[in-house]
Amino acid sequence: MNILIAADGSEYTSKATEYVAAHPELLQNDSQLHIFHVEPPVPSTRARAVLGDDVVDNYYKEESAAALAPAEKILREKNISFHSSYVVGDVAERIQNYVKSNGIDMIVMGSHGNSALRNLVMGSVATKVLATTSVPVLIVR
Repeated sequence: MNILIAADGSEYTSKATEYVAAHPELLQNDSQLHIFHVEPPVPSTRARAVLGDDVVDNYYKEESAAALAPAEKILREKNISFHSSYVVGDVAERIQNYVKSNGIDMIVMGSHGNSALRNLVMGSVATKVLATTSVPVLIVR
């Protein structure tokens, strides 16, 4: 089974990662575990023109590394192998693209993320992923 943990660096990502790590039956035989982060694009296209490509690209790299780090640390401590990556774009759309292009069988994600705006019951990204994906989604709270 190929599993994707959608990572944003929040405590809910850590909880989702702990859940996967605590259930080794999910990662048997030729299973692959993917830790994936989607960094939202800077709001203005003028930012690249003003700041330069290197500054913006470094920003994306640093923010993504920080978002991936908690999940990576948990899995390293548990000696669980994984593949880690990030992209920039619309979060739900990029997760769906990753699922399709990497043969993901299940998405595991936290119920809420690092967003300043949170829905009362479940985060807006989790809601969008549930609405657009064709694979099972395990939401960890």
